Amino acid sequence: MGDIEQPAITIRVAPSLADVDAAQWDALGGDKHPFVSHAFLYAAELSGSATAETGWAARHILVDGPDGRLIGAAPLYLKSHSQGEYIFDHGWADAFQRAGGKYFPKALVAVPFTPVTGPRLLVHPDAPAETRGNVLAGCLEVSRQIGVSSLHINFLTEEEWDFCGQSGLLQRTSEQFHWLNRDYQTFDDFLADLSSRKRKAIRKERRGALASGNLEIEIISGDDLKEEHWDAFFAFYNDTGDRKWGRPYLTREFFSLISNSMPDRIVLFMVKREGMYIAGALNLVGHDCLYGRYWGCIEDHPFLHFEVCYYQAIDYAIRNGLARVEAGAQGPHKLARGYLPTHTYSAHYIANAGFRDAVENYLNHERQQIDEDIDYLESQGPFRKSDD
Repeated sequence: MGDIEQPAITIRVAPSLADVDAAQWDALGGDKHPFVSHAFLYAAELSGSATAETGWAARHILVDGPDGRLIGAAPLYLKSHSQGEYIFDHGWADAFQRAGGKYFPKALVAVPFTPVTGPRLLVHPDAPAETRGNVLAGCLEVSRQIGVSSLHINFLTEEEWDFCGQSGLLQRTSEQFHWLNRDYQTFDDFLADLSSRKRKAIRKERRGALASGNLEIEIISGDDLKEEHWDAFFAFYNDTGDRKWGRPYLTREFFSLISNSMPDRIVLFMVKREGMYIAGALNLVGHDCLYGRYWGCIEDHPFLHFEVCYYQAIDYAIRNGLARVEAGAQGPHKLARGYLPTHTYSAHYIANAGFRDAVENYLNHERQQIDEDIDYLESQGPFRKSDD
């Protein structure tokens, strides 16, 4: 495909991040957001996790300034399925195909296998104001040239979502549960903010989590990460994948690659019993947030999942002055543990006009339902009311 040229800039397409300078890519936001870093995205590609063979054919959009340096980009993939996205469009695909259309391949701007909000239309902080529009224009033009049914931009920031809406894309909302640090100095400070009933329940869960089987928790990061940790963790990850979605998305090599390229962004909570690792959770650290990603275990212990994934994460965030914890997709059960509902965002271009109208009507109703759900869940939150 030829380059798309505009005055003073060049928009091009890269079929691999091997073709992109890591420092220039990370200057667009990867220094603050680990999941859009060159290291994370390239590890997904290099490890065989996100490749054309697995349904993730890279067509990354790159915007070069007049001096040839990268000023904007988007991690764009041609998808042959909708797995590993966490913004669900299976119903859209079924409806379009029943009507005689071809939904796949579609175009997707996202971080593979990662339901974490962050920038998707990446722009250098010193780039001209129109650069974000150039990045989006590149995504749309590539989608049109290839002739895909649709372009989807998942888990983008609210500011980007507004921009995409103003640019004519359809807007969708979903919900997650995030923990917010209200200047707590200790975990007990956080507990003091909760209603007495919720406070007692969490204390009971924390006692119960480690009460059986002489369990101990290790926190491992940076240079302390070893291949033995990843061997153990990959067994946990595989167990969860086998039970939840049939085939784990990430290969064993992926974890070694990120361990080598971004070790200071990684925090493993590993659980030992009698000298053997039996459970663990992988977290990544951003500039103000701890992101919980993968959990798995090879033994069942009451409350251990809550302790390792939620309470250890809160404790770590407090000790390290992080503003919030994002514990991944799903989970109304997180509400009782101090994680509050929040909107997440996606934007969508649908090529077929009739299908676009149907999706737009659906999204108008869905956004209203999400707003109502979040309002209700907030009213049921675990924090003390004024009369508690």
